[in-house]
Amino acid sequence: MMKLASPFILICIFYLGGNISSAQSVYQVRIDLTTVSNDQLAVEVLVPEVSQSSIEFQFPKIVPGTYKVYDFGRFISDFRCFDKAGNELQIDSLTVNRRLIHSAQQLHKISYVVDDTYDTHLKNIIFEPAGTSIEEYAFVMNLFGFVGYLDGMKSIPIQLNIAHEAKMFGTTALNKIIDSDTQDQFVASSYHELVDSPIMYCRPDTTTFHVDNCEVMVSVHSSDNSLSSGYVAELIKPLMNAQKEYLGGKLPVDKYVVLVYLPSSSTLSGGYGALEHSYSSLLVLPQASLFFLGQSIKDITAHEFFHIVTPLNIHSKEIANFDFINPKMSRHLWLYEGMTEYAAQLTQVKYGEMSIDQFLEVINNKIQFSYRYVDSLAFTELSLHCLDRHIGQYNNVYFKGALIGMCLDILLLDLSDGQYGVQQMMNQLSDKYGKNRPFEDGELFDVIGEMTYPEVRDFFKEHVEQANPIPYQRFFRKVGLEYQPGSVIRELSLGHISFGVTEETNLLVINSIDYMNVFGKAMGYQEGDIIYKFDGVKIDIENYEEEFTEFKNKHGVGDKIHAVVFRKNREGKLRKVRLSAKTVDTKVTKSSKLEVWYNSSDRQERLRKYWLNIK
Repeated sequence: MMKLASPFILICIFYLGGNISSAQSVYQVRIDLTTVSNDQLAVEVLVPEVSQSSIEFQFPKIVPGTYKVYDFGRFISDFRCFDKAGNELQIDSLTVNRRLIHSAQQLHKISYVVDDTYDTHLKNIIFEPAGTSIEEYAFVMNLFGFVGYLDGMKSIPIQLNIAHEAKMFGTTALNKIIDSDTQDQFVASSYHELVDSPIMYCRPDTTTFHVDNCEVMVSVHSSDNSLSSGYVAELIKPLMNAQKEYLGGKLPVDKYVVLVYLPSSSTLSGGYGALEHSYSSLLVLPQASLFFLGQSIKDITAHEFFHIVTPLNIHSKEIANFDFINPKMSRHLWLYEGMTEYAAQLTQVKYGEMSIDQFLEVINNKIQFSYRYVDSLAFTELSLHCLDRHIGQYNNVYFKGALIGMCLDILLLDLSDGQYGVQQMMNQLSDKYGKNRPFEDGELFDVIGEMTYPEVRDFFKEHVEQANPIPYQRFFRKVGLEYQPGSVIRELSLGHISFGVTEETNLLVINSIDYMNVFGKAMGYQEGDIIYKFDGVKIDIENYEEEFTEFKNKHGVGDKIHAVVFRKNREGKLRKVRLSAKTVDTKVTKSSKLEVWYNSSDRQERLRKYWLNIK
């Protein structure tokens, strides 16, 4: 899941389909979207035959990729079970997500009411791309919020029947076998496949395009009509063509659906972002200018789409056999989220969707954001315990996780003299494993080390399994980049005031003293003051930068500084006012820098060209 807090942050979620049951029995789920009441919908489930005397019906406690316990059973009410004659069966509520059904051999139908998550009064808000919205004008249906399953019977096929108004259209990656003006029927081979494909019902605004073998459908609901599916399609088509090139010239799926939902008001979670599945993505975005949304849509879609590689084709047994009630975490979030985020950015710069300077700025920002988290925490430890003791560190997968992928890429290119990087490594892993062959969680680092170089295995040991800080400068030098870490220094202050320029005289005028510091207050600056002289020198737009820098260089703490300003008196006339105060120093944060190194060797330049596909 890629989450965008304000401003946007990255999140992603994934599912892997199960096998079709050999039994003839199926679940039949019925939902009527025309009967909304208080943002609630009734759900009816005709269940397969049950052989045991009692059985649990379960709703997910957690779904893969959210890395947070959400307890979707909280949104279920009026849960009832019936036999074929319509007699009600006894049930016990074991937990908020688990109901024990007695006389289960007689079980025929289950009914319950679902409340949506977008405007709930309940605590533990569900991040909207992982939630549900039930409104008469639009429905966001993450199906794990609507449909449960019988314990031990998740591999049985499911028919989903949805009634809707004629003005609405349901977009999803699920296979639709009945499609009428008011009735749809979808089929899934298992519960895993069903919840792998969200559905969005709304007034139709869809655009379809092809990227060679893959049909891509975009569906948009924008409550104020500020965003259209055509605009989104124009944005992401070049991007998906770039991703095709990154993946070797062909996409590994033949269909993909992008759902975009813009709510009419701000989200309860306070964030925006996306939810990814094997064959689709669900984006929940704010109503904002197209300029603001454009790059965010590209970044998010690139990230979500790359999940078709991880975890769809490369995943551990913990992911393949996901337990919705008692999940086991994998130690490889660096792969599932970190490598995915890195590939999403690298693709854009390699194939002309982002400039090199923009890419370096993205990487530099990820380094700075990563330091907001615990750098002394081993990434495998973070992954294994992201649901409990390290839950507050999870978002670092989009920062340090991506940087792990970047450093691994540079290391591979260095060792192979530019012939082999993470693109080739991921393709090799996909060939070795694939959708139906999960890897052993504890063996992956050894496998990659054997596939590549011993130094790569050492990298995983030092910087992923252990908590040794990554020496970014050393990796950047391999590809001819210069990295200067940020720092906090003390320097003389001008008072922390903001300036404008007078039109007539090109003198500086104080626009704001809202954040004025101790020196500014001692000087007695006021809004509207026009700076005439500072430290004995006349100041204007031409020389102020040079003179203010000189002031900091030639004075020390405690020196007396004089200034002359023009200030309006009570009659509105300008008069000269003399100001003075002793200098003080303040903490100043110097931003980090990442740029091409002017003294790069031929080999460094050559590796940088291989890395970023520079012609």
